[in-house]
Amino acid sequence: MPMSSSPLALRVAIVGAGPAGIYAGNLLANAVAERGGRLEIDLFESLPAPYGLIRYGVAPDHPRIKGIVNSLHEMLDALPTASDDEPATRRTIRFIGNVEVGRDIALDELRERYHAVILATGAIRDAALEIPGVELPGSYGAADFVAWFDGHPDVARTWPLEAREVAVIGNGNVALDVARVLAKHAVDLRSTEVPDNVLAGLESSAVTDVHVFGRRGPADIKFTPIELRELGEVRDVDIVLHDEDFDGVDPTAASNNQLKVMLRTLNGWRDRPVGGASRRLHLHFWHAPVSIEGDGRVESIRFARTTTDADGALVVTDEIREYPVQAVYRAVGYYGTQVNGAPFDSARGVVPNAAGRVDDEPGLYATGWIKRGPVGLIGHTKSDALETITNLVADAEAGLLSAADTSDDVLDVLDERATEYTTWDGWLALDAHERHLGETHEHTRERVKVVPRDEQVAVSRDGALVR
Repeated sequence: MPMSSSPLALRVAIVGAGPAGIYAGNLLANAVAERGGRLEIDLFESLPAPYGLIRYGVAPDHPRIKGIVNSLHEMLDALPTASDDEPATRRTIRFIGNVEVGRDIALDELRERYHAVILATGAIRDAALEIPGVELPGSYGAADFVAWFDGHPDVARTWPLEAREVAVIGNGNVALDVARVLAKHAVDLRSTEVPDNVLAGLESSAVTDVHVFGRRGPADIKFTPIELRELGEVRDVDIVLHDEDFDGVDPTAASNNQLKVMLRTLNGWRDRPVGGASRRLHLHFWHAPVSIEGDGRVESIRFARTTTDADGALVVTDEIREYPVQAVYRAVGYYGTQVNGAPFDSARGVVPNAAGRVDDEPGLYATGWIKRGPVGLIGHTKSDALETITNLVADAEAGLLSAADTSDDVLDVLDERATEYTTWDGWLALDAHERHLGETHEHTRERVKVVPRDEQVAVSRDGALVR
């Protein structure tokens, strides 16, 4: 097809309002503005509120997360209007929440109405851990627990916390978040935005010992230095390490400076006295999970000790160790969120794509974890979105995008179906409401999250300005 010679005029739908989707929208708006074009973006989100895993997938006691939320808020709140020399009829970007693409509106219906659709649905489910006993009562996915303590509207309001001894399988930041929240005293979470039902649950927790298990050694941890340091600052919790796990580990030979810092931190904890705290957090390395044992529910977990061969490959030995625990949390990764009507690689949990272009689907793109798998931090999500947007703009300039049917507004379609969608103005109303709840709470807090979906929708729709 011929190269387009006129300025870009694009109508784009983004499915998912987490960091990946918001970064993609911001980068696309900037790219089109630089070319003197016009752009309309509709940002669809299945939840009533924006920010995805930043709101519902990160422990509430991380102060740095507030900075990320503020940054994302500014992107959505301050994107340029469609034209500087004429009154704008709508924002360059609209937030449309409480709408699940593939259920409330079909993906094909979006593709008819937009020049391009970007999938940014992320990964919110737990990856599978295929060992015997994994389905026993008392065996939980870490993602489900994180969703509970973050007040996700679609999970139960209560969580069973009767276990005294708990195992957490994984050596990444999610494993540390889970372990820290389990070990931490609820009173030390009162200043955060943790919902009241979660505080009540944690206050009744019976936990005394939390064990974190990694398949490899200390030199292969996937934590970040900040996450690890926070673990050592938890009040009234002893950190327990085992000297045998550090045999042959040389901090000065670490592959990067971050790892050197973390190994120094771990070695410093080995010299701490243990025994004065009411709770303990045990870090175990060189443990591969074999099975979860129990008669009707979790009673213990078995591991095989591991080592590495001369080439650094992991080797599972015949040495088996068993630990008495009454609960197991699996933090072994996430699995991508499929969109009905879109191609999906079930083995990898991603949308099959080449640099963001979905395979054999012109005009359909992917970014974030649904594009590359659940790896990397927020910074990786931004660079990942840049690749996708660069290719989308190149396709648009080459005339490779189909025409969009602009005869109706997607909001009119949702209105006809009585879909209770939320808007950006609705989010501002909900945000203000949650902050007010925090100001008037018996323990003054920055905000208190509204948890029930219907209540979020009611506050958003009642408080929203007319569109």
